[in-house]
Amino acid sequence: MNATELAQEIIDGRRITREDDLKFFLKCDLEALCEGADRIRKALKGDKVDLCSIINGRSGRCPEDCKYCAQSAHYHTSCVVYDFLPEQQILAACRMNEKEGVDRFSIVTAGKALTGEEFEKALHAYETMKQECNIELCASMGFLNEEQIHRLHQAGVSSYHHNIETSRRNFPNICTTHTYEMKIETLKKVKAEGMYACSGGIIGMGETWEDRLDMAVSLAEIGVDSIPINALMPIEGTPLEDMPPLTEEDILRTIAFFRYINPQADIRLAAGRALLTKDGQRAFRAGASATITGNMLTTVACATIRSDREMLKEMGREVKAVL
Repeated sequence: MNATELAQEIIDGRRITREDDLKFFLKCDLEALCEGADRIRKALKGDKVDLCSIINGRSGRCPEDCKYCAQSAHYHTSCVVYDFLPEQQILAACRMNEKEGVDRFSIVTAGKALTGEEFEKALHAYETMKQECNIELCASMGFLNEEQIHRLHQAGVSSYHHNIETSRRNFPNICTTHTYEMKIETLKKVKAEGMYACSGGIIGMGETWEDRLDMAVSLAEIGVDSIPINALMPIEGTPLEDMPPLTEEDILRTIAFFRYINPQADIRLAAGRALLTKDGQRAFRAGASATITGNMLTTVACATIRSDREMLKEMGREVKAVL
């Protein structure tokens, strides 16, 4: 068996499970693996690239101790702290992203879960965006219950993001204030609600290759629709501040085998694109079919979205038309 033959089998319907020889993905030729991943992407996802953008709706003071995060109250970082943003500021960001041709827009909030008055403010913001904008809406608000997820869905949110971060084995090395099982249960609630489930993780946090493979298989078992792959960008003041950066080859191998194991999901480039040459062109030829783009409300956001769109068009990929 080689990468090309396996890619064709996956296109024809085969699915990788825990019982397969996953170490194959670590031993095979990287170029062949990436070429096979791109064939799977083209056959099962097509050339459309899903662009999403986020706004940090509430920042800092998070009680969780995730070792990679600048927003954790456990660490001393330069994170800006503020409560839930005014609706008009969120709406302005949504409109800008719609105008620039972004497919989906998400409010992301720091903390274990968004609750109380701030959750009600978020619901109203989503209702307003649904009425006034034509863009898919996503939320990333921590450990919500079934009722909250259902209310978000009713308000117009079609996608919910909740990363599992790493493997089940490695998770306690990254966070001790909540569990991997809690992550999985939240994603099951999202799937039960009938929403687009977005979940991935961060590589480069000291995990093994086997941990990365395990994360890929776990996400396939849940049936997530979108998998953001973040390469750690160490933040001063966090426990992982001295972690060495990943090589581009390691990132590409990870993206490629995530495509083999999750052939029908959007494999989404997220944090760490700065570690990739030419804004990640090779990653888009190694199985990636989506990316996070932009940077909240700054003029840099428009430039980033436009440069992404230009690069993707030059590659022959399809993006949503601008208004």
